[in-house]
Amino acid sequence: MSTKLRILLTGFGPFPGAPYNPTQPLVARLSRLRRPAFDDVEFASHIFPVTYAAVDRQLPEVLAKVKPDALLMFGLAARTPYLRIETRARNAVTMLWPDAAKTRSSKRGIAANADAMMFGPHTARLLRAARLTGIDVRPSRDAGAYLCNYLSWRAIEKVKAGGPSLAAFIHIPLLARGHTSRRRGMPRITLDELVDAGEAMLMEMVQLARKGRNTPVS
Repeated sequence: MSTKLRILLTGFGPFPGAPYNPTQPLVARLSRLRRPAFDDVEFASHIFPVTYAAVDRQLPEVLAKVKPDALLMFGLAARTPYLRIETRARNAVTMLWPDAAKTRSSKRGIAANADAMMFGPHTARLLRAARLTGIDVRPSRDAGAYLCNYLSWRAIEKVKAGGPSLAAFIHIPLLARGHTSRRRGMPRITLDELVDAGEAMLMEMVQLARKGRNTPVS
């Protein structure tokens, strides 16, 4: 009897300048989805504190515990009014802005003598799936130089080392707390719309992970 597919969903907690992080309710709602297409899927979720130390410590821990087939990560891009599908992680980290523990990076790069690392061609499928829900979504080659990019880099490292078969990082816009419908002067994208787009992307991740399991190793 085959085991279920395991998908890990992650978000971030609050950080300086963003006392409310909408990735938390988004991840919570996505992890509770129940659909016939997900009958063979187990969802797990994790919210990272916005610190470099937490990512370095907790990512290996949660991957070892959950052993996910795929990893779908969400982060907040407060100044972007649309959804961003990140296609790569840059070997860059800001020395200007401290994390939530008031820690600043002592170097501008994550790894020595390394180029940017790509998530893979599956990001195009996620983009297409999200776009079909009607949401404003665009590809991105720049995940910034803060914790979102840092987590992306560490996640791709894990994929390359034989961890999850695939990973993806999605930047979401800032939403008004406590609102899920459009109102005058409110953000253009609502939490309900993000859940719809997230579900569509999850469908793609599940299909890709299922295919990866059924592909024999040569």
